[in-house]
Amino acid sequence: MYEDKTLKCKECGADFVFTAGEQEFYAEKGFQNEPQRCRDCRNARKNAARPARERFTAICARCGAEASVPFKPTEGRDVYCDECFKKMKEENE
Repeated sequence: MYEDKTLKCKECGADFVFTAGEQEFYAEKGFQNEPQRCRDCRNARKNAARPARERFTAICARCGAEASVPFKPTEGRDVYCDECFKKMKEENE
């Protein structure tokens, strides 16, 4: 019923494929218009609308390395670097 279509991105001018599966999805959702931007330009546009997340510096309670975290560390609560956090998560599984 649907066939892949090649469309041109209105943002960067690159050709991109509007797949049969995507067309079916659009039809199921009742979308009337075809996409006008390629995936990269759609993602860039979405991310541009979001403010950059503030990062905070803390010292890892396990290894003592400096860690960058997306939350403000609270006094008296342990903070872990990404590597130690992953190790602890694996140990608890």
